Amino acid sequence: MGAPLVTETLVWTAVAAFGALGALARFRIDRAVSVRWPSDFPLGTLVVNLTGSFALGILVGASPAREALFVAGTGFLGGYTTFSTWMVESERLVEDSEVRLMWLNLLGSMTLGLVAAGLGWLGAGTLR
Repeated sequence: MGAPLVTETLVWTAVAAFGALGALARFRIDRAVSVRWPSDFPLGTLVVNLTGSFALGILVGASPAREALFVAGTGFLGGYTTFSTWMVESERLVEDSEVRLMWLNLLGSMTLGLVAAGLGWLGAGTLR
C-alpha cells in the first residue's frame, strides 16, 4: 500500500468521523435552542446554520492546508450545517399556514448566512 493511498484513506476516514461529530453537535445545539426558546420558527436550525456559516468563513479565510480544509469544512461543518432541514422546516411552515415565517426563514437564513460567512472570512483575515 503506497503512501498516497494511506494518506487519502486517512483523510476520508477523518471526514467521516468529523462529519459524525458535526451532526451530533448540530442535533445537540438545535435541541438546546429549541427547548430554551420554543417557537413556530425553526430558531435552532437558524442558529446552527449561522454559526456554521461563520465558522466556514473563518476556516476559508484562514487558508489552512487542503486536507485540513476538507476535513473541517466538508467533514465537520458539512455534518453540522443542514440545507435539507432548512428546506423541510420551510415547507412545514407553509403546511402550518405560516407563510410569512417561511419567507423569513428562507430569505433571513440565506441573507444572514452570507453575512456570517463574510464576517468570519474578514475576521480570519485580520488574524493573519
